[in-house]
This record gives sequence, structure tokens and C-alpha cells, in this order.
Amino acid sequence: MNVRLVESLVEAIASLPEDEYTLFQVALVTKMVRKTPGVAGGHACIRNTRIAVWTLISFALQGANDTELALHFPGLTQFDFVAARSYYEANRAEIDAAIASHDCE
Repeated sequence: MNVRLVESLVEAIASLPEDEYTLFQVALVTKMVRKTPGVAGGHACIRNTRIAVWTLISFALQGANDTELALHFPGLTQFDFVAARSYYEANRAEIDAAIASHDCE
């Protein structure tokens, strides 16, 4: 890990005016979720993982909190869970349909 690069990025981000900081947050959250053909059935996944957003949201809708999700998905961060919820809010019909199509009951 390039610690100096990370520190420089943190300083640059921290110095952004409020409106640009908000824009940065939205852009970063947007980039955290990806759809890749042939990966996880083409469903939206967190970063470069095969963990589908619908999976995380399904667990959350069943009552799992971020601590429980972190136990089941140790490679994910709190920011990943924020990105998943943000994606769900913007694409509720897509994620609800994916959950319904994977419902075993």
C-alpha cells in the first residue's frame, strides 16, 4: 500500500468545498457497485467482488445489521454496506426483483 498516496488523497478530499465533497461522495459510492457480464449472473456487485447487492440487502431486510453482515462477509467494509444501501435506494425495483427471483420459499 502506498501510504503517502493515501495520505495525499485524504488531504485533497478533506480540503474540498462542501458541495464538491458531496459530489465526491456520490461519485465514490456510485463506483463501488459494478455490473460485470458473466459475474454473479450480471447482478450488481460490491467493488470487484462476486458479492451481489441483492444478497446484502436481502440479509438486511431479514434483520441483519452491519455487524452481522461484516461477520458473514469479512472482506467488505462499512463503506461497502453504505454503497449497497445507496444502490438499493436508487434501484429498488431491480434489487427487489433479484431477491424475489432467488427466494426459495
